[in-house]
Amino acid sequence: MPAVGTSRPCFIEVDHAQERKGFQAACGDVFLSQKLEEGDRVVSVLADGLGSGIKAAVLAQLTATMAARYAAGQADITRAAGTILETLPVCSERQIAYSTFTIVDVEARGETRVVEFDNPPFLLIRGGEEVAVPKEERRVFTADGREARLREARFAARPGDRIVICSDGVIQAGAGAGAGAPGRAPSTLGWGQQAVSGYLKDLLQGSPGLSARQLARQVVMKALALDGHRAKDDITCGVIYLREPREVLVLTGAPADASRDAELASRARAFQGSKLICGGTTARILSRELGRPLLCRQGPLEGALPPESQMEGFDLVTEGALTLAAVIRLLEAQEPPERLSSSPATRLAEALLGSDVIHILAGTRINESLQDPTLPLELDIRRNLLQRLQRVLQETYLKEVRVGFL
Repeated sequence: MPAVGTSRPCFIEVDHAQERKGFQAACGDVFLSQKLEEGDRVVSVLADGLGSGIKAAVLAQLTATMAARYAAGQADITRAAGTILETLPVCSERQIAYSTFTIVDVEARGETRVVEFDNPPFLLIRGGEEVAVPKEERRVFTADGREARLREARFAARPGDRIVICSDGVIQAGAGAGAGAPGRAPSTLGWGQQAVSGYLKDLLQGSPGLSARQLARQVVMKALALDGHRAKDDITCGVIYLREPREVLVLTGAPADASRDAELASRARAFQGSKLICGGTTARILSRELGRPLLCRQGPLEGALPPESQMEGFDLVTEGALTLAAVIRLLEAQEPPERLSSSPATRLAEALLGSDVIHILAGTRINESLQDPTLPLELDIRRNLLQRLQRVLQETYLKEVRVGFL
């Protein structure tokens, strides 16, 4: 086993971006991640179904689900791969499995294993440079006599490392474009592994703090541009980033007892990290207790939501229940906020997705406006909204969410 990469656990940030081919109804690539052992281990899988569309998506989903389950259980990878390949049908024309996959298994102290089956090789970026990682080739035989070859790498990841995995829609982006054509790849074979590595290095040298989500999105958008802004294949990039956690505090709702308003302000003042306010009453209490002016923007609704306000020391100040409900809908639909029209909800969603540990401090004072039977059911009780928000952030986006009440 390799030496452990760091004596102190890192936060493991995982995210991905993708674009489906042309006008297909579904993306034939599937990216799955799950946190294990209370967040100290993360397993991520990228599966690429043969072809595109719904059939490819179903096969990729099956492959990714099986691979993630076997990896999470630390099953023997050779046997697991054999079982996956036996489950998948074989293309009668090309005599290859209907899906390829990459598995990345990372522990918070750095111990890392990557297994690849016919996907482009992963990239390890450390200190802004690509690091070559030795790989062992394994032969896999299925019960019906088929043979496949896996590549397996084991290494000690370090704080700041990024592991980047892509489908061939990234590597082959721009294939067939004339050399030197504006915005296209310099080779008719496509963008290529080396060029992708160079692009990652350039991005990180200019913006070393890019999140996993931002980096994956930049790669996918570049590949899409090389394809003339209409993907010629499904395009997916996943990024696993080991680093110090980014923390955010969300303050929403007034304390149950007005005598605790000062405690709310004290906890806000003491927090080290980004601070967000969701709720007009909450903002007014903090303005009064902290002695900071609350600047209310006047203007039309933004996407049916009241405009933001501003207060020194807080990164974002929005209305409460309506905005939280809009954020939850956006997150549950898995809509990338940066692709939607800017609004308080998209900006709040981006702030949450850009953080790793989300502290929510919720007041429990009854807000009479939320008891109006003419208002939408979604405004029922703030606590129900927070439960939904916590669930989607934890289950879909692998965030650590801590909720407290005042």
